[in-house]
Amino acid sequence: MPLSPKEIWEKANEIGTIGDFISSGKTPWATIGAYCYTDIQRAGRNSAIIKTSDRPAQFFLRRLAGKIDLDELQKERDAERTQKEDADLKKFHERTLHPLLSSYAYGDPHFKANLKTIFHESSIKSVKGKNEWLHPDMVGVYFPYSDYKDETLHIQNHLSVSAIKLFSFEIKIQITFSNLREAYFQAVSNSSWANEGYLVTLNLEDDISLHDEIRRLNNAFGIGLIKLNPENIYESEILFPAKIRTEIDWDTVNRLVMENPDFRTFLNLISEDCKLGKVKSEYDPVLKLDELTRHIEENGIRNIKK
Repeated sequence: MPLSPKEIWEKANEIGTIGDFISSGKTPWATIGAYCYTDIQRAGRNSAIIKTSDRPAQFFLRRLAGKIDLDELQKERDAERTQKEDADLKKFHERTLHPLLSSYAYGDPHFKANLKTIFHESSIKSVKGKNEWLHPDMVGVYFPYSDYKDETLHIQNHLSVSAIKLFSFEIKIQITFSNLREAYFQAVSNSSWANEGYLVTLNLEDDISLHDEIRRLNNAFGIGLIKLNPENIYESEILFPAKIRTEIDWDTVNRLVMENPDFRTFLNLISEDCKLGKVKSEYDPVLKLDELTRHIEENGIRNIKK
């Protein structure tokens, strides 16, 4: 059966056939993938390996390829893969990840942001499809009060400029080739109003072709990608930075205000804090380390299949 580099590594470990393979990295399957690609490029038709699919990249032994129907096997493999992904994800709700993202974004030096959950179900009911992909899962705001001196803040006020930044986040439990484009363009659609928009995931399929596709989409549309780390949420990573927009799309902001009371509340919180010149409003809670650990354990977040 064709396998991805990670599946090759896992199967080799399972049956104890790693042999002389050595890798000092955290992702030895990436080295396996590189070996496969290199052998195919160098040896061509004489390579012992063939690539059976690009998205995701999967490999098979050339000497066995003529003995089975690879196309039919690949269809069965893809169907099993999709069925397994759906079964794994049904047990979890994306909102279990909100406290992780809220705590990460609050402490990360790029964001230093206060986040708020936007409940889609609280939006005004409308014609089917009208509000599809309109609302992000979470929104965030960065205030400059702790970073800038009073004199700098005062001159910004006099010049009618602001260092406040608005963020938009679309959250998925996992990103694979099967859901990448839908998830990415959902983020494109519901993040158009913000200074920075991000797609956030707990699990990211470790496939070179997938990462290349995300890079292409990121270059074209500017939505960033954050990989959450449940082992240490503060070591989560911005794998692809968002394109920074200097202007807010106020027409979309106004529509969100009209359609969703949570977003309206979010803007009211920002207004109150701007009047005070400090952050006093209640956004989503930022959990302490022991609270984060308990939340992760109680919701089985570490057990979500990668």
